[in-house]
Amino acid sequence: MEIDILGLAIILGVILISMTLHEAMHAFMGFWLGDDTAKLEGRLTLNPRKHIDPFLTILLPLMLAVIGGPIFGGAKPVPFRPDRVRWGDWGAALVALAGPLTNLLIAFVVYGIWIVVGAPGGGDIMGSILQTAVLVNLGFFVFNMFPIPPLDGSRVIYALAPEFVRSGMRFIEQFGIIFVFAIILLAGSVIGSVMSELIGFFLQAFSNIFRI
Repeated sequence: MEIDILGLAIILGVILISMTLHEAMHAFMGFWLGDDTAKLEGRLTLNPRKHIDPFLTILLPLMLAVIGGPIFGGAKPVPFRPDRVRWGDWGAALVALAGPLTNLLIAFVVYGIWIVVGAPGGGDIMGSILQTAVLVNLGFFVFNMFPIPPLDGSRVIYALAPEFVRSGMRFIEQFGIIFVFAIILLAGSVIGSVMSELIGFFLQAFSNIFRI
């Protein structure tokens, strides 16, 4: 199998920038809502070295890129204390949503830039960077919005669900990212299909907004 080194380098660069902004926005939102945990642990920063996880941020997305699947991944979770943020569970939900919504905003803005510069194709290096940035950020947004603990989307469920559901989610969250890996291994093809459909939905929405 031929590996596109330049393509992987572009993907890696986009991932590092995108995940750094994703995690930094978690930290900034938590700090804005009154919790200084992330600041005390050095995570209130745009320094990628403070946020990246060698497997989740680099190896996993690159492996998905090589096999041609939707690109998603993660980083070191930004610590925060839900009991210290304003507005209780809704404040915690805002902290969680700040990350994936940042990725959605990046995808939208870069898509607009791609249109402005004439929608160059994948053979053009600028086109490759812009298209990769859109797809990677949409992948991060969609994946992290799945309502599965400890993914960001689960915090919305915490704010809405009755206590018995929250208790079950807290139990699952003890296993952290291991539970997510188990789901990916058991239902990877289903998750990939769902992600592809949702990414396609947002691409079509962007296209309609910019009237292509």
